[in-house]
Amino acid sequence: MNVRPDFSKNANMAETAPAFLSVWDMHSYYGESYIVQGISFNVHEGEILALLGRNGAGKTTTLRSIARLDDPQVNHGEIWLDHQPLHTMKAHQAAIAGLGLVPEDRRIIPGLTVEENLQLAQIAPPIGWSLERLYDLFPRLGERRKQEGTTLSGGEQQMLAIARALARDIKVLLLDEPYEGLAPVIVDEIEKTLRHIKEQGMTTIIVEQNAVRALQLADRAVILDTGSIVFDGSAAEVLENESLRAEYLAI
Repeated sequence: MNVRPDFSKNANMAETAPAFLSVWDMHSYYGESYIVQGISFNVHEGEILALLGRNGAGKTTTLRSIARLDDPQVNHGEIWLDHQPLHTMKAHQAAIAGLGLVPEDRRIIPGLTVEENLQLAQIAPPIGWSLERLYDLFPRLGERRKQEGTTLSGGEQQMLAIARALARDIKVLLLDEPYEGLAPVIVDEIEKTLRHIKEQGMTTIIVEQNAVRALQLADRAVILDTGSIVFDGSAAEVLENESLRAEYLAI
């Protein structure tokens, strides 16, 4: 039986900071396939949450459901961001409300330079993330600002995809497999950037198969198994719990 989360605090945490993003009893489907089966969790402002689980557990479906994309179909539940009811919104409205999804395939726009990709996403005038600030955060993008985005390396494209999300002055960054296919040195660089924007108050949910790297970055973890939550607590607890990691993360 699901218990609706307290939107004023997270019962799994000692602190009583207000929940910034709340998911309550969310059920999501792909056609007849029942993927996310009534999950509930809170994310606090400025927190990094690692959303983990084996392949097929429902992680990407959860991210896409929060972002209000047409697939999957959310048949029941509520999603709140900073007291705004995302569950009543379409994807473009959720994006305006402050969600920024970086999908696994990055979706860099062909034919546009790095700078044009960023300018297309940027609100006018920018409130928090000017082009100069984004280039300070990602110096490689500044060096390649006139280069077509799709000709960048995989790591540089991931940086561009994150920078493009930030350019919209979002409130929550949703990352789907940001380390996929990247060299460890590039993963280190992206992690450093994510820590930096966390220090500036960004709230982040990261889905990542490299669970150890995600847990080392995150404050908290939610583990899914066949569409249900089997753990909601500190990332450190998962790193310290060998049996939990073996059973649900195969590490």
